[in-house]
Amino acid sequence: CLKGIKMSNKKIFGDKKGAIGWLVFNNPEKRNAISLDMAKMATQILDEFSNDDSIRVVILRGEGGKSFVSGQDISEFEKLRSTPEGIANYEKITNGMYQGVRDLKKPSIAMIDGFCMGGGVALACACDFRIATENSIFAVPAARLGITYRPNFTRWVVETVGITYAKEILMTGMKFSAKEARVMGLINQLVEPDSIVQFLEEYGERLANNAPLSVESSKVIIEEVGKIADNWDEEKCISLMNMCSNSEDYKEGRRAFMEKRTPNFKGI
Repeated sequence: CLKGIKMSNKKIFGDKKGAIGWLVFNNPEKRNAISLDMAKMATQILDEFSNDDSIRVVILRGEGGKSFVSGQDISEFEKLRSTPEGIANYEKITNGMYQGVRDLKKPSIAMIDGFCMGGGVALACACDFRIATENSIFAVPAARLGITYRPNFTRWVVETVGITYAKEILMTGMKFSAKEARVMGLINQLVEPDSIVQFLEEYGERLANNAPLSVESSKVIIEEVGKIADNWDEEKCISLMNMCSNSEDYKEGRRAFMEKRTPNFKGI
């Protein structure tokens, strides 16, 4: 079944090695940016992994050795994410993939080797563990594009690094080195690029060899204990996100990105 998925879309595929399921983003010419079709396929692969009892750990990685995931494929935005209807459909499909990672009962690991940008940071934070090479770079440039992170993305970042660092990541759009990310608590372990695959295989096997009910129960309990208070205004957050997505600044941001120029934002 996984073999069929692997053949159906060359830019993303699932693979299985022992008790570990690998979800591989294979779009290196765009730093593994995720297209809408890739998001759909990733959701299907995650469902396969969830329903396969022989898989006990899921690892996400990017192909090419230069990037984990650099967020969404912005070159699609003008065509697929430029109208209210298009934005709603795009967000539903892409959010389904990210939420699918977050909702996995099995432990999940992000293998970060190189660029981890935009939605890639949210995808990493959706995982239970983040292992990165020392040459990895992290950034969320949403503020430079005229959009904002989804509320659930923001929540995952806050739960991972805390409010202070979340503001620095999301509001400045700055790039952070792997060592800086380690200090923030964004990543669990730093390893050499040449040894990350072996490290992840051993790390994954350690998790897979533990009692599944214990691991899955600990995951749920930790998530419950660590939850942000539920009196936050989700509707307000979504309204603000939609305001940014429908703004003139967003139009300017995506056009400036495609034209490789500095955007001229006006706050409208």
